[in-house]
Amino acid sequence: MFAGMAASFTMVVSGTIVNVAVPSVIGAFGIGLDQAQLITTGFNIAMVTSQLLSAWLVAAFGQRAGFLLMAAVFTLGSVIGGLGQTFDMIVVGRVLQGVAAGVIQPLVMVVAFQVFPADRRGYAMAIYSMGIFLAVAVGPVFGGFAIELLHWRYIFWAPLPIIFVAALMGWVFMPSVPSKERKAFDWVGYILLIVSVYCLVTAITEGNREGWTSSYIVGLFITGITCGIVLVWTQLQSWSSLIDLTLFKNKQFAMVAFIAFVFGIGNFGTGYGVPVFGQLIQGMTPVVAALMMLPSSLLIVAALPFTGKLADRIPAHIGILAGLALFAIGTAPMAGADVNTSFFLIGFYFVVSRMGMSFTNPFIMSTALRTLPPEQLSAGGGMVNFCRQFGGSMGLTAWVAFVQYRTQHHGDALTATQSSDNSTTRELMESVGRVLSEAGLPQEIQSSGALHFLGEVIHAQASTFGFQDGFRLLVVFFLCAMIPAYLLGRIKK
Repeated sequence: MFAGMAASFTMVVSGTIVNVAVPSVIGAFGIGLDQAQLITTGFNIAMVTSQLLSAWLVAAFGQRAGFLLMAAVFTLGSVIGGLGQTFDMIVVGRVLQGVAAGVIQPLVMVVAFQVFPADRRGYAMAIYSMGIFLAVAVGPVFGGFAIELLHWRYIFWAPLPIIFVAALMGWVFMPSVPSKERKAFDWVGYILLIVSVYCLVTAITEGNREGWTSSYIVGLFITGITCGIVLVWTQLQSWSSLIDLTLFKNKQFAMVAFIAFVFGIGNFGTGYGVPVFGQLIQGMTPVVAALMMLPSSLLIVAALPFTGKLADRIPAHIGILAGLALFAIGTAPMAGADVNTSFFLIGFYFVVSRMGMSFTNPFIMSTALRTLPPEQLSAGGGMVNFCRQFGGSMGLTAWVAFVQYRTQHHGDALTATQSSDNSTTRELMESVGRVLSEAGLPQEIQSSGALHFLGEVIHAQASTFGFQDGFRLLVVFFLCAMIPAYLLGRIKK
């Protein structure tokens, strides 16, 4: 289990560490932000779509061979990213890392579930979650310091020693039970899944820029939805299915999977929104923003053994409801946060919301798996992780698009109020003009400078309002997730 935890930890670190390297990659290859985002979206899409490879990989090769294969794939991706001389090669390396991360996480989760007795499996899921959350905490901090002290390429090389040690331990200790029946892999379904997710994510990401009614965006939506429908149809017809839809005949599993999907939306949204808010609205550096998140992640790690034991003792819906309530309570104050909100206050809000994760995650994972027979554990583990990651990836993409849309809306509304009749605007323009005049600048520069400053103020205020609307939306997601959590308790009865 320790070997798997080390590998999962390293791969999750690699997923979060690269976000602070985006400006360095832009400068190194002379590309725009729209292209640079591929190093993040490529990893996420590969990770989400490869979640469902885990069950087939274990059935085909066994846990040990599957683990070692993915460690090799991750190493190859790291080497390609570290040595790549073109941006395309960097993206290829990130995609390979994402594939390995997506397969390893459910594989290790199932191993942890199997090696613990039935009455301690909630605790096992808590231990597994501790490694994941600790990786999320240290990834951005480590990345920030690595870039400032060394070079951005070290984000690819740094994980390799841990992966090497994990591979050696996996070779010695990882169980390897040969499969009695090897099913052919459903490549048609897998390609349909990749195309569907890619088209939907791209459409949502570029909708504001290209226009939601443009032929390009509409075509992406149609292609993505069509491929998704065909995927479901093929899985209902195929004997070698990529997705085991029979899992959803289990009412408890189906409800937990839906909760995991909605939980992923809110979880990824807060994890992304709070640090980005700190950087864009409050001018924090990536390291400072990461340090703001660090206490909450460390507290989660400390709390998980306790909440993991609770997952073995109290009804699942109670723990999930408590976690979602903490998420909502911690996120709601961010709907009123602005440039004047203190660093420590935002950090406190984030601590409260992240504590909700320490309750929700162990209950979701342990409840989903304990309702399944042993032969469906691998498929169930992959499906729960897929639902959570898919909800997070799609939800985060939609949330960012919503924030951008609301920012544009508020910007237009604020611009419409700027006239000579607006006393606040007039006083601001006069104050800026006086400062520029005292600096000895000519009149035409004073006027253009004042207008430019006014535009910056409007943009900053509109961005603040946009983020506030985004945090309100996340609260709605958490409240909506409470409905299926409550129904989960009714199903158990």
